[in-house]
Amino acid sequence: MTITAEEASTKFLPILDQMTDGEPVMITRQGVPVTILTLTKEPEKLTPSEAIDRLKELRKGVRLDGLSIREMIDEGRK
Repeated sequence: MTITAEEASTKFLPILDQMTDGEPVMITRQGVPVTILTLTKEPEKLTPSEAIDRLKELRKGVRLDGLSIREMIDEGRK
């Protein structure tokens, strides 16, 4: 579905109601695409132990290549 920015500003809630079928909505201004509205997924609910396990998995293979935490902090302050 494509709508104008004016339609989006005046009919926003009905447009959101129509989006339940998953079809994205393109908003245009003077015929030029500006943005696309899409449905979002519900965030996955994790237990604390599942979250910790995922973080540990993400860390695997990440190396500092000889940098210390202090050097990285100092570099970020520049």
